[in-house]
Amino acid sequence: MHEINEIENIMKNMRLELRKGTLVLSVLSQLNNKHYGYSLVTTLNDIGLKIDQNTLYPLLRRLDKQGLLDSTWEIIEPRPRKYYSLSALGIEVYEKLKIEYLNNHFIMTKLIKEVK
Repeated sequence: MHEINEIENIMKNMRLELRKGTLVLSVLSQLNNKHYGYSLVTTLNDIGLKIDQNTLYPLLRRLDKQGLLDSTWEIIEPRPRKYYSLSALGIEVYEKLKIEYLNNHFIMTKLIKEVK
């Protein structure tokens, strides 16, 4: 019999691996409308995807650097905010990534159902 702590540690690591695989797709899915970092954190958290700013901001910078995002600085409130939205390349990559995810989901659903 395995200790509960051992199982919890294994599950924690497995959850993180699954999450990493879907985080980019999750973020891209919300950037059809422009968001600044905190509004995106709030939107994702409200949907049920818990993400903190220390995870999101480096991801946004990486996606921006890859050309998947358009970013602009706007002053709407007392301080400037950097807004992000999908670039033309980002839209194309998002659509292809979404198809990949749905295909994987379909295969995983079949595999899981076959295991009895």
